[in-house]
This record gives sequence, C-alpha cells and structure tokens, in this order.
Amino acid sequence: MTPPDLSRYRQRSFSVEAVVLRHSDWGEADRLLWLYCLEIGKVRALAKGARKLRSRKAGHLEPFTQARLLLARGRDFLLVTQAETINAYLPLREDLSGATYASYVVELLDRFTYEEGENRALYDLLVNTLSRLCDFPDRDLTLRYYELRLLDLVGFRPQLFQCVHCSKDIQPVDQYFSANLGGALCPDCGARIEGAQPISMLALKYLRHFQRSNFAEASRARIPPGLHREIETLMQHYLSYQLERGLNTPAFLRRLRKESKQSQ
Repeated sequence: MTPPDLSRYRQRSFSVEAVVLRHSDWGEADRLLWLYCLEIGKVRALAKGARKLRSRKAGHLEPFTQARLLLARGRDFLLVTQAETINAYLPLREDLSGATYASYVVELLDRFTYEEGENRALYDLLVNTLSRLCDFPDRDLTLRYYELRLLDLVGFRPQLFQCVHCSKDIQPVDQYFSANLGGALCPDCGARIEGAQPISMLALKYLRHFQRSNFAEASRARIPPGLHREIETLMQHYLSYQLERGLNTPAFLRRLRKESKQSQ
C-alpha cells in the first residue's frame, strides 16, 4: 500500500479538512481513525487520549463527522493534535435509520479506496452526499446516485448504454445485467450468458438517467418503492462483485425497513 504523499507539507504539523470514516480502540485510551481528507485523501491517524472522559477531541472524531484537524507526523501514524467540527450532520444522528444511511456512505467509500493520495472529486462526493441525506427526502435515491458517481470515480463504471457482449445499443425493452462483464446485456446475449440477471426496462432507465445527470436533474425522479428495491438489489450485487465481498450496512438497513413496516 502506497502512503499518501505528504512532501508538500514541510512543517511537522499541518491542517486538513476531513471526514471520519471509522475508528477503533488503540491501547488503553487512544483511538485509531480512518479519515478521508480533502488535501491528502485517505489516511490513518491516531488520536491520543480520545477515549478519556475529559478528552476535548472525542466529540469531533465520531464517524461521518466533517472536521478541521491539525495533524502531526508521528513515528508510526499521523497524530491528531487538534480537532474542530465543521459539520456533524446532526439530522443523521437523530434516529437509527439516518445513522445507518450515513454509515453505508462512508463504508462504501472506505471499501473502495486506499491510502493513495488526494482525490478531491471523491471528497466532494462524500460531503455532498452526507448533506443530501440530511436535506433531501428520498434517501434511497440519494444512495443510488452516490453509488453510480462513486463507481465512476474509482474506475468501475457499469456500461448501461450498449450490450457489454455484442456492443449493440440497448433498446427500450427489459434487459439483462452481468456483474462479471460489467454492465447491461441485450435479451439475446443475456439469455445465453451464465450469471446474467434480468433487469426491467424502467430500472435500467433510471440507472442510465442517474449516470448521465447531475444531482439536481436526478433528484426530479419519482421512483416507486418496488422499483427502488429492484435497483438496490442489482446495485448491491454489482458492488459486492467488484469488492469481492459483501457490505455490512445494507443488511441492517433492510432489517430496519422491515421492522418499520411491521410497526405501522
């Protein structure tokens, strides 16, 4: 794994803007953080004493918090010496559902990225998506748009406009989708290729719309709940295939939805 290039920061300490992706306990009182920074991309940093009751940094270093951090070079890790919250995304902390949506956003970015240096487009996508989850009522649409934009930026953009096997233009009829081949298949190819999954014309239409639109355009879509679930299932299959492992948060999100329906 290639560490981020810090050569432009000549001082021992330097300031960054970052979102906390996750953390774990370290030693008796410290906390190891995985951060996605505007200036240097994904890094690990140690917050000494962050688990102490009187720590002034702890509240600024919770997952999916955007913060201004002062980092210093340590022997094994960068060290967080100061922290100040920029945006805590409080509406996402008011209920378990909001926190789960935010957790999915940071989990997906965490799984697809390495400590490989600055990527401002990814950082902007991350903070914009967290803000949209706070402000935009259709959180499922927000996630689907985020997934497609993220796949674009990390090099796994699915092909949705031509058949990935025969290269013919996709027609307005029900199609197939292959995670292995990386996109849509026409009915003739899809029926013959092992592992291809059916996808409805409407689901593919919305995915194509999200892929070629900005969020203001994509947000005008009104997707029925059943179609939302079809698109979600297909995207989870594709993401898991590319990651070569499942994601943790979607199963919990589905359980929350089920419990919510049962309680109504």
